[in-house]
Amino acid sequence: MGPMGPIIRIALRYGVGGIIGYEVGSQLASDPDVVAVTTVAATAAVGFVTEGFYLLAKRLGWRT
Repeated sequence: MGPMGPIIRIALRYGVGGIIGYEVGSQLASDPDVVAVTTVAATAAVGFVTEGFYLLAKRLGWRT
């Protein structure tokens, strides 16, 4: 598990725990497959947002 693993695990525990229940949240947060998929999704989201701001800066003529 990479450096994002503990953060993703905590986010899953509180996010799912608040919506579905503490027991299901703990089960999902302790499942390495769920943590891995969520880590990949979070990494992809950060990459897309970063590239989106880069394209916006290029379009508006800002320094890149």
